[in-house]
Amino acid sequence: MPELPTLLPLVGLLVASSAFAGLIAGLLGVGGGILLVPSFLFTFETLGYGSPQLMQVCLATSLATIIVTSIRSVAAHNRKGAVDWQILKRWAPGIALGALVGVLTVSRLDSAFLQALFGCVAIVIGLYFAFGRRSWRLSDRMPGAGLRELIASGIGFLSVLMGIGGGSFAVPLMTLCSVPMHRAVATAAGFGLSIALPSVLAFFFVEIPEAVRPPLTLGAVNLGAFVVAISMTLITAPLGARLAHAVEERTLRRTFAVFILVVAANMLRKSFF
Repeated sequence: MPELPTLLPLVGLLVASSAFAGLIAGLLGVGGGILLVPSFLFTFETLGYGSPQLMQVCLATSLATIIVTSIRSVAAHNRKGAVDWQILKRWAPGIALGALVGVLTVSRLDSAFLQALFGCVAIVIGLYFAFGRRSWRLSDRMPGAGLRELIASGIGFLSVLMGIGGGSFAVPLMTLCSVPMHRAVATAAGFGLSIALPSVLAFFFVEIPEAVRPPLTLGAVNLGAFVVAISMTLITAPLGARLAHAVEERTLRRTFAVFILVVAANMLRKSFF
């Protein structure tokens, strides 16, 4: 067990990063995982639990927090009438299926590969939001049956591989298909539950070797980090949702872009050095 002078600053880091993650979840519809995953990774590595399976624990724990964060964010957005429930109902089955396939894939990959994947995909998303134009459109409506199931499964699959709530993929998709930014953010917050609930249930059956498993880990989900994270995100996610309706679209896009690019660059650094 780590000594108290080492443990307290790390708990403080988890509290601070979790509070910010909840704010980001409500503000940008990204589920908060894009901040929690690197925070969990740093904390567990500092405590001496680095292993080829560590990213699995970070991803699973992040997704567990997204179950609660997603519910709170959707509720806050829905009070403002911003959630498109038809999109959520049509896309949820494909997203859940892709998430389950994602868990099977993650259980066979090591930490270094998952960190590199996280960084590469996040850079692509960040660049889109940094340089994409509001006028860009792929369609004047969301994809229909067939293509919808394919894209939805892809969103669920990639989200699990990154430990995020799907908003990082869903928000660009919806804005390219003519869904207004604020409505896309609100609706994307609901994608997190379709991703996180089935994947976390599956992660409970992923075995992490006892010698490298952080304390209070059930399957691949660390219950200690989950409790600390969720205690803060429950408070800050509704604040982020309210703030999203008070901020103009261009500011939201730029904030999203800068934040993701910084996180992605750091994750790539960790995967190669």
